[in-house]
Amino acid sequence: MSGPVMMDIKGFLPDEIEREMLLHPHVSGMILFSRNFESTAQLKVLTQEIRDLNPNLMIAVDHEGGRVQRFKEGFTPIPAMGNIGQLYEKDPDQAIGCAEAAGLVLAWELRRCGVQFSFAPVLDLDYGRSAVIGNRAFHSSPEVVAILAAALCRGMRKGGGVGVGKHFPGHGYVSEDSHHALPIDERSVEQLFSADMIPFSRLVSEGLEGIMPAHVVYSSADTLPAGFSRFWISQILRGTLGFDGVVFSDDLSMQGAIVVAGTPVDRARAALEAGCDMILVCNDRDATASILEGIKDKWISDVSRQRIAQLSSLLGNMQPVSEVSYQQVLDLLHKTLS
Repeated sequence: MSGPVMMDIKGFLPDEIEREMLLHPHVSGMILFSRNFESTAQLKVLTQEIRDLNPNLMIAVDHEGGRVQRFKEGFTPIPAMGNIGQLYEKDPDQAIGCAEAAGLVLAWELRRCGVQFSFAPVLDLDYGRSAVIGNRAFHSSPEVVAILAAALCRGMRKGGGVGVGKHFPGHGYVSEDSHHALPIDERSVEQLFSADMIPFSRLVSEGLEGIMPAHVVYSSADTLPAGFSRFWISQILRGTLGFDGVVFSDDLSMQGAIVVAGTPVDRARAALEAGCDMILVCNDRDATASILEGIKDKWISDVSRQRIAQLSSLLGNMQPVSEVSYQQVLDLLHKTLS
C-alpha cells in the first residue's frame, strides 16, 4: 500500500513514537529540515536508519538554493535561482548551463547522503511584490523561468533526483506569506494562463515528476486555495495541462491551510479529495498523529496510490552520474559563479 502522508521528525534521529509513525501504512515519505542536520555523517546515519526501518519511504527536503537550503556544512552553496536569472540577461547559454550544473550538484550531494529529492524548482514569477518568493524565483519572464527550470530539472535527474515544481498556479503575484496568512490573488484565470502557468505547462510537457499547489486563493476561479481546489488540481492541472505525476500538498500546518479547512483531518480530507496524491504534515506531531488515525481509505484513490508507488520505484532505481562527472560539473559551477 502506498499511503498519502509525508511527515517529519523533531531531531537527528527518530524517537520511538516517530519510528512507529514512520511504519504506519498511510506514511510513504519523510521530509527533512535544518533541525535534522548536524553533519553529512549524521545525515547518512539518519537516512540509513530510515531506510532500514522502512525501505519504501521517500526521503525529501526543501533544498532550493539561496536562502532555502536546509543543509549547509559539507554541501555546496547553491545560488539563489534569481541570480541565475540575472545571469541569463547577460549570457543565456551560460545561465542555462549554470542551472543544469546547479541541479546536478544539488541532487548528487543530497543522494550521497541518502536524500532522494528536493522540492524544487520554484516556478513562480518574480513580480517584485512577494518577499517569501523573491529571488527564489528565476525571473519575471515566464519564458525565462521555463527555460531555466527545465535546465535545473535536467541536472537534477542526472544527479539522481526528480523535479517538483511549485507553487501551482503561481505564488509570485501576492504579497502575503501563506505560512502566516491566506493570500488572495484576484486575477482572472486567463491572466494566470497567459503568464504564471506557462512554466508549469512547459515543464509538464517535459515530464516533470511532481507539482505542489499554492496555499493561495485565486478568487476569480474558486473560494478555496489551490491545494484544496478540485478546479485547480483536477480540472486544470490534471485535465487541461495533462499532468500525471504526483501532486504534493504544501504543508497542511501552514496558516494558509488552517484558516480554510479546519481540523488536521479536515485539511487532509479536503486536500486528498481535491486531487492531491500526497499530503505534507510538518512541525506538528499531534496533527500528524490525528491525520494518521483519521484518514479513511475511501479518500485515497487507487490512481494516487499508483502514482506514489511509481515515483517511489523511479527514485529507487535512479543512478546519479559518477563522482568524476560530478566533480567536473562542480568545477564548472564554481567557475561560472566566480
